[in-house]
Amino acid sequence: MLTIRSLLALGLLCTVEAFPGPQLNPRARNRASSGGGRQKQQTAFQQAQQIPQGVSTATDGSTILDMTAQVNGLPLRFKISGPADQFTADSGVDGATQQAGAQGALGLNVLLHGDGGQSFFDFPNQAVQQNLAGVAVLAPDPNLFWGGGAGLQRTDGVAHAQAVNDLVQTVLPQVMAFNASNVFFTGVSGGSLMLSGFFIPAHMTNFQGTGVLLNCGALAPQVDFVDAAAVMASTKIHFQSTQQELADLQQSIPESVAAFEQTAADAGLNANQIGALQTVDNSPNGGHCEFDEKDFVSGVQLMADSFSAIMQGGNGQVNGVNVLNPVVGNENLKFSGATR
Repeated sequence: MLTIRSLLALGLLCTVEAFPGPQLNPRARNRASSGGGRQKQQTAFQQAQQIPQGVSTATDGSTILDMTAQVNGLPLRFKISGPADQFTADSGVDGATQQAGAQGALGLNVLLHGDGGQSFFDFPNQAVQQNLAGVAVLAPDPNLFWGGGAGLQRTDGVAHAQAVNDLVQTVLPQVMAFNASNVFFTGVSGGSLMLSGFFIPAHMTNFQGTGVLLNCGALAPQVDFVDAAAVMASTKIHFQSTQQELADLQQSIPESVAAFEQTAADAGLNANQIGALQTVDNSPNGGHCEFDEKDFVSGVQLMADSFSAIMQGGNGQVNGVNVLNPVVGNENLKFSGATR
């Protein structure tokens, strides 16, 4: 079993920190170029390695540990936030008391950012909420795109999904004590594409009984579903978009909604059962990820702050609107425009 000390001995922990770069939409591409003898511009991933990482304080006063581990040959940098005494003694956190692999009372809410990494840098889910500690993971891609590729074509989705699964199951238990049966996931834009297209069908069987919040992005499953009946019968999925979503996503989100609904129906769930587990909303009159109808960053923060209301049996209220509309009968989302 890997421990923090063995990771250090093997050189698998890196001192890297991400730069606060702009959030890019799923069609964005790295425009680094060279010419006229000028040095080639660094990729977003390279820029993300220049500031040392370590321990800091979360907005709720808990502790954030920022570190990198090699997972399946991929450098996965992550932030994990929670009470200091829930970290393992080998983590380097002052006040840590836990043994590696120990089960804890807290669950996790694991966030995958959008293209460019903004939500990783902001870490909107860092505060412990309804007994869930926050985790954010940085995409191991030159452009910081979850699933690699660009747009709706996530060419590294299989490998990235496997790495996230293995990070949660094998690395995070060496860092913090948590309840492995209570691990939720949040996607933002490109992170939602990877979760819906690859992670849910291939790996959600390992996290049954929890849920996935898909913000401003979704794909129909791109790989075969593992244990579809069990996963669909036990997993809460909420699709959240806005009225002025990106044009490509205005097509892919409804396709994803319909695909997951059909998978649940094929698994034997009736309309009421599906509607209780799978919900959808695009009522905010904002652009891509502007759920507060104002701004990308504050919109994503609003959804992080509303996580328990949406995903953990709350009232579903976001800015005074109940977003928990059953997918049954609401598959054909209507949009008023598109973000340019």
